[in-house]
Amino acid sequence: MGKTYGQGPAAVHALREVNLEVASGEFMVMLGPSGSGKSTLLNLMGGLDRPTTGELHFRSQRLDGADDATLTRFRREHVGFVFQFYNLIPSLTVRENVALVAELVSHPMRVDEALAQVGLSDRAGHFPSEISGGEQQRVAIARAVVKQPAVLLCDEPTGALDCDTGKRVLQTLLNIHERLGTTVVVITHNAVIAELADRVVRLADGRIAAIERPAKRARVEEIAW
Repeated sequence: MGKTYGQGPAAVHALREVNLEVASGEFMVMLGPSGSGKSTLLNLMGGLDRPTTGELHFRSQRLDGADDATLTRFRREHVGFVFQFYNLIPSLTVRENVALVAELVSHPMRVDEALAQVGLSDRAGHFPSEISGGEQQRVAIARAVVKQPAVLLCDEPTGALDCDTGKRVLQTLLNIHERLGTTVVVITHNAVIAELADRVVRLADGRIAAIERPAKRARVEEIAW
């Protein structure tokens, strides 16, 4: 699978001949410097974009030639997104931010349960400006999880956080993965996060440079940030 932006001499080859399968229930970390193709690959996996070449499948569904309506339905029903910047609606409370997404799907988790999963039951009535950055990121995780997605795609989820707060967010992602069996893919430039993964994919220059399987998954408190 490949992705090229533009044509001719100005073409940018964001991904080149990437062949990757993500197992159901896996916690995968994708590492690479800026420009290595991490975000492009995540966007393709989440149906936010289409590959220029090759095929893209989710279970038995082929997505590379899907129309906009099919991709929208795929994202709504199967994928939760967590980004570096929380994108919460400032005029809505924590609970209302999560409930807004719950209304878009057929079989959502209860909003209160989603907040409990990320340890924010006591912040449900607060507005985003009244909680910390780490708590806002956990609201973003609850908002993604309330859909009960098969896949949770996280783009630099700790990039805007300090060490201790970042570890709390990572522990939240691991808890979701373990309690709900959700497939989690995290892209990051922070190599220590790889110690938490079932499998590590290293990207460079739009290609997969290496795929590694750590002998043992570390606990969050063990990683040296």
